[in-house]
Amino acid sequence: MTELFENIFRAVQSCPVDRLPRVLGMLTEISETCRARLSAPAQAPAADELLTCAQAAERLQCSRDYLYKAALPFRRKLGRKTLFSAYGIAEFLRKQGR
Repeated sequence: MTELFENIFRAVQSCPVDRLPRVLGMLTEISETCRARLSAPAQAPAADELLTCAQAAERLQCSRDYLYKAALPFRRKLGRKTLFSAYGIAEFLRKQGR
């Protein structure tokens, strides 16, 4: 990103003076777009779906035994039930490159 701004800076330095008002307008538009994005409310995360062991094993292509034995960050205990976060599984697979 720094290289991009260095290129823009060099272009502004060599820009004909009669075009500088247009350059300022474009920079103002970029600045206002940044302000609008920073002040926009954060998007709420999508509702997570809790999967059964069989569903999670299918998505992960592994055995149910593995899911019960492995210390996985997306495993959720609800009372006596063990469920698995669909969002957590998706993030896990993304990080694994799958």
